[in-house]
Amino acid sequence: MPATRPAADELVGRHVRLSPLDPADSPELYAAIAHPDVFASGFGGGPAGLPRDLAVFEAFAASQFVPGPRALPWTIRLASGPDAGTVVGTTTLGDLDLANEGAHIGWTAYDPRVWATAVNPEAKLLLLDLAFSHGFSRVKLQADSQNARSRAAIEKLGATFEGVLRHHRRRADLSWRDTAVYSILVEEWPGVRAGLEARLAAWDDRAVVLGAPSVE
Repeated sequence: MPATRPAADELVGRHVRLSPLDPADSPELYAAIAHPDVFASGFGGGPAGLPRDLAVFEAFAASQFVPGPRALPWTIRLASGPDAGTVVGTTTLGDLDLANEGAHIGWTAYDPRVWATAVNPEAKLLLLDLAFSHGFSRVKLQADSQNARSRAAIEKLGATFEGVLRHHRRRADLSWRDTAVYSILVEEWPGVRAGLEARLAAWDDRAVVLGAPSVE
């Protein structure tokens, strides 16, 4: 079927809840992701892009997480457990190309306390299902080529490595970023979905608890 732009409706899983990003979320997002460890991995242009305070972060968020015909930015909250409702990150389904059935999951950052938990696989499951159920046939994921942690997470999803875009964009310190590009095709989605569901099943009925040991 032809690709259609998804509605900006809340996406709810067992561990996470994705809500359309609202500027009012900025203080909670700032607390969750404005950490050196997050920007050190390449998010926001790298370490030099780390906002020094909430006002700078709000300006950064207003430029980076912009809803529109080609983009659906989300705020990610925990959906269960003692920390339910806490903002733990953001992500965007963007670069929506309806004619060519292409989309891009990116602009993603998480509170370091939920790294290596069920948060990322469930958020990706919800967004990939949203994209493929709306007729998209290719979903791109990418990371700074030097960002080993993010590249490993993308590869763990089952995405296929397509190559590196050299001198793709400037980092915040004006050095050149090379971008590693991956994709998942609609015909690969059943296998990728099964892998994500298996990873989530391994969590049984446990909730993601901030500060608890990460085992995902």
